[in-house]
Amino acid sequence: MGDVLAGFHAAWEFESDSVLIRYERGIRTPKLFQALGERRVPLEALAGVTLTPGRRGTVVLRAEPRPGADPLMEAAAGQLKESGDPYRLVLPAERETLAEYYADELRGLLSESGKTERYLVAAPEAPLHFKAYDGKASFDGTSVSFRWSWTGASSAKWKAGDQSFPVADLGGVEWRSPELFEGYLRLLPRDASASVAPAVAQADQDPAAVVFGLGYGPVHESLPFAAAVLAAVRERGADAPVPVPVPAARRDPADIAERIRHLGELHQAGLVTDEEFSSKKAELLAEL
Repeated sequence: MGDVLAGFHAAWEFESDSVLIRYERGIRTPKLFQALGERRVPLEALAGVTLTPGRRGTVVLRAEPRPGADPLMEAAAGQLKESGDPYRLVLPAERETLAEYYADELRGLLSESGKTERYLVAAPEAPLHFKAYDGKASFDGTSVSFRWSWTGASSAKWKAGDQSFPVADLGGVEWRSPELFEGYLRLLPRDASASVAPAVAQADQDPAAVVFGLGYGPVHESLPFAAAVLAAVRERGADAPVPVPVPAARRDPADIAERIRHLGELHQAGLVTDEEFSSKKAELLAEL
């Protein structure tokens, strides 16, 4: 098609075999969009297109990626806010007719459905890095490194020392959004067995994980990072195992006190409500 449809925060260029999405860099543009810059989405990566009414006199054109087609969406696992969905294009309501035209044209070009066997949308390129609450995470394309912070890392992580994980030894990535309570990025080992689940430690005690909070590990930094690692793992031919949570082992009083201190910081910063603070503090104290 070769035409361009511009909306709020992004513009879609329709080509014969793909849609090129260019994100704006304005102050109102979500930071994740700014970090992504632009993305080329092959038509074979899409399962459908929808056009729905939006808020305050807008309409929303959304491309629906196929499961397994995009490492960014696979890493996000449904945790992105609607306003942070990189497959949404918000337009003024007066452009609904034009948007419907492009939606129909695009639907006519789509022929694939179901889960893909490989990633079809490119992941963010390495090197990548971000600051977590308890350390700095780096990825150079072949290995992931965690360097612990003396102000935030738990005693368990200090005892384990800084960590380096070759991609060849990894089976996947587990990302819990920093916009949720107790967010983290955890690396999953390649030899993990779905039939015999390993004990899953608390993220703040696990040397294979970094934790978020108080502005550390924001979505626009940690999610592209997780997607890049996930794509590298898939390229190595390792399928990510499905983590099976199990009750965490009882922690010693010093570790629980450290976690309550962190919880108090989140509460003082307004990131945790009074009710959430009281409830979580009671849970931690119950582990003593």
